Amino acid sequence: MAAPLVLALLVAVTVRAVLFRSSLADFISERVEVVSPLNSWKRVVEGLALLDLGVSPYSGDLFHETPLIIYLFHFLIDYAELVFMITDALTAVALYLAVQDFNKAMFQKQKLQLELNKYAPDTTELLLTPLDMYYIPLKVAVFYLLNPYTMLACVAKSTCAINNTILAFFILATVKGNAILSAIFLALATFQSLYPLTLFAPALLYLLQKEYIPVKLKSQNFWLYTSQYSVMYLGSLGVLVCLCFFLLHSWDFIPSVYSFILSVPDLTPNIGLFWYFFAEMFEHFSLFFVCVFQINVFFYTIPLAVKLKEHPMFLMFVQLAIICIFKSYPTVGDISLYMAFLPLWSHLCRFLRNIFIVSCVLVVCSLLFPVLWHLWIYAGSANSNFYYAITLSFNVGQILLVSDYFYAYLRREYHLTHGLYLRRKDGTEATLVLK
Repeated sequence: MAAPLVLALLVAVTVRAVLFRSSLADFISERVEVVSPLNSWKRVVEGLALLDLGVSPYSGDLFHETPLIIYLFHFLIDYAELVFMITDALTAVALYLAVQDFNKAMFQKQKLQLELNKYAPDTTELLLTPLDMYYIPLKVAVFYLLNPYTMLACVAKSTCAINNTILAFFILATVKGNAILSAIFLALATFQSLYPLTLFAPALLYLLQKEYIPVKLKSQNFWLYTSQYSVMYLGSLGVLVCLCFFLLHSWDFIPSVYSFILSVPDLTPNIGLFWYFFAEMFEHFSLFFVCVFQINVFFYTIPLAVKLKEHPMFLMFVQLAIICIFKSYPTVGDISLYMAFLPLWSHLCRFLRNIFIVSCVLVVCSLLFPVLWHLWIYAGSANSNFYYAITLSFNVGQILLVSDYFYAYLRREYHLTHGLYLRRKDGTEATLVLK
């Protein structure tokens, strides 16, 4: 399997190198769908210029990336294009290895369930086979590398590509069962963009499952392991914060990065839900609704963790999607990470209800983004309502996509236990309703 992966990497790097040298690179780097005030490369360059002049990059209202990013590119600014191509390649390799290990674990779990007669006798066609699972890691890597969203983020040199790499290594460390590395990479991801905090629950559940520790509130082992992982996570986060203080000799980066993410002061249009709503909002209502909007990202974590406590990898996929939909400054590069996991759930296809319609909505909205932007900003024949309408449609499409996969996953699990062909007491065919 190494040869196809290497071939996919070479093709992906070649396409990116061609795009970097084309006239499209400047156009892509200006697109509001691809870059945001948080991850724009132009803002990173401005921050580097201020740093070189001996001025804090956080002294104004321009730079909102973490100090780690600015010091990384302080040394690698001349090799920025190479850095972004390498980060995409590393993300793909990490996802490949993570999915490969997860597939082995999933197949072993399925084998154990069959030996214990936990599955209904008529569910043979729902079971995973080694042949079905063989190409899934490669498909995941290819889905990430050749996804147009990923390519756009790379060519625009959006720092969300680096965030995706950190998250991919966090997933790999978690699947491998390495609690220390998992906590470190999760802390790094949280430090970079705050919202990955919600991935703490699926990571902990996966590691508990890996250690065969039951998720029971009265279990001493459960609380001991949870405490250990929490200490490693919070300790890593504390080290990162202190490191940045020693680099800058200032705490200015905290309000400039995290208050900026949470309070959403910059209402530059993007593919998110915040900008239009707060542009139209009366000032004295804004704080309340900012809190309501921000709670959306964190609110679903506990109920989903309770429902999917036996399926932490799927929970992680859902949480990644929720972050992309409800974060304050989303870009298409964020979406590419959770979409890379779709081949992993290819066995759910028979239970998906709206996949064709949702796929069409996402594709059409992606094509209409630049069209409506041009009509609004350049032609003057449209207004912000048109652009926000397509943004809203795009996010509704994402919500329907995740909901459809969630329904399909739960339905497959139900059929595995109760049988594929359900019957009522009178012998007629039963209809399964998800509540």
